Amino acid sequence: MLPWSPLANFFWDLQCKIYFLLVGICSALKLTVPSHTVHGIEGQPLHLTVDYNFNATASEIQIIWLFEKSQSNPKYLLGSVNQRVVPDLEYQHKFTLIPPNASLRINPLHISDEGNYIVKVNVRGNGTIAASQKIQVAVDVPVTKPTVHTEPSSGVVEFVGNITLKCTVDRGTRVAYQWMKNGKHLHAGPNYIFSSNNATLLIVPVVKEDIGNYSCLVSNPVSAMESEIIAPIIYYGPYGLRVKSDKGLNIGAVFTVDMGEVVLFDCSADSNPPNIYSWIQRDDNTTQVIKYGPHLEVVSDKVAQKTIDYMCCAFNNVTGKRDETRFTVVVTSVGLEKLAQKGKSLSSLAVITGISLFLILAMAFLFLWKSYQPHKVIQQKLQRRAEADYRKAQAFSGHESASDDFGIYEFITFPDLTSGSRVSSQSVPGSDFVAGQDMLSTVYEVIQHIPEQPQQDHQQCI
Repeated sequence: MLPWSPLANFFWDLQCKIYFLLVGICSALKLTVPSHTVHGIEGQPLHLTVDYNFNATASEIQIIWLFEKSQSNPKYLLGSVNQRVVPDLEYQHKFTLIPPNASLRINPLHISDEGNYIVKVNVRGNGTIAASQKIQVAVDVPVTKPTVHTEPSSGVVEFVGNITLKCTVDRGTRVAYQWMKNGKHLHAGPNYIFSSNNATLLIVPVVKEDIGNYSCLVSNPVSAMESEIIAPIIYYGPYGLRVKSDKGLNIGAVFTVDMGEVVLFDCSADSNPPNIYSWIQRDDNTTQVIKYGPHLEVVSDKVAQKTIDYMCCAFNNVTGKRDETRFTVVVTSVGLEKLAQKGKSLSSLAVITGISLFLILAMAFLFLWKSYQPHKVIQQKLQRRAEADYRKAQAFSGHESASDDFGIYEFITFPDLTSGSRVSSQSVPGSDFVAGQDMLSTVYEVIQHIPEQPQQDHQQCI
């Protein structure tokens, strides 16, 4: 590799500037690079793109690539004259010039290839013009998936212990660490302390609010990976102890239930690990444990008293903390009395409804019967009227002898619906009756014939 001293670079630039002052064509050559800092991955190829253009007639174009490390002189990598490449024999299989521009390909890329790459382009025509650019190459190793370790792994009690989370990676360069809690970035706070590179997180002191899903995100310019979620074990509680019931009326700490009801009470509190529950009944200044567990069943018809005092106790055997809540059960018979009243009301209503329906149906039936048989009704009324008149006549005559019944009579004929209207064949002359006359026609007849009795017969009767 041929040395390229900074002094030679200085004189090259100075020559271009002097020529610009004399000829005015130095600015016609331009070199363009996408970025002055490029990140590459170890073991992968890297392409450094360089474009150039100029406004002069060129008879010869020279391209030179140099490599410079910190506190060292530039080293010659390769060069070309009119696209004829002259590589350094030491690097001829590693560096490749990509025509028609001045781009360079590095394959494969190693950590030792990290540094500054300098490209120079010389164009000769009526004169010589030159330009150069510098590109910084950073070589990175992709990070592997990180692992988070918790100390202590068995868990801690809130307000007593501390938790340390450590994030480690097997491979990676220029690794940056970021802690996440429940999917969000975690920042320093009163009880969050980070190490200098953020690889370690210390939670001191631990409280219930520190419960969550923690993870570690590691990254570098060419890669990023996140660890598995870890949830530290924190023991706390009991908090928020309360008693609930599936039946009855709850007002404050008093439960009102009906006589005969089976009531289930539930005692619960927020705690880790789960609490140990016990139910205590208070009676005449004495207390006794009647059941263990979160549920209590009370059969109100078996309760001797109308008012009973209970207490639910919750105990966390890890934190050593306990809590208790008191409540009163009032047994009342209001529910049964209301039910009996409802039953009586229902029976009375049913009787009234039945009678009303019967009367309505009876009246409807009577109305229909009268509507469809009017002649029978009228006939019965007239018959009753004739019989009444006859009895009155007998009462006024004062006797019941057949001989005394001679006189004037009123006869009323009724048409027969089956055989039509008709009159007896012994009709009296002079009658006003006409065959086929409408119903209720009247015939008047005067009986003038008085039968004569033989004299002898009369004497025998005497």
